[in-house]
Amino acid sequence: MTPVPVFETIADLLIKKFEVAPEQVKEDALLEDLGLDSLGLMEFVFALEDAFNLRIPEDKLDPTQSGISLQQLSSIVQEALPKNPT
Repeated sequence: MTPVPVFETIADLLIKKFEVAPEQVKEDALLEDLGLDSLGLMEFVFALEDAFNLRIPEDKLDPTQSGISLQQLSSIVQEALPKNPT
């Protein structure tokens, strides 16, 4: 099974569903700098959970918390994904 391309999926979601400019979607970009208001950030987190079919606990990701980069978000999602048995 191929690994889920986490950052690429996040980027695609931001660009297509939330109309964030592609040049803004970089791994070091902060969530609060993407032009989404607080409601937009919440909707983004819900869309993210739907896209990966998972639930991210609030202690791992609070969209109102500042300083979360897309790279950190990718890591949070990666950690929440089910692990493949070896």
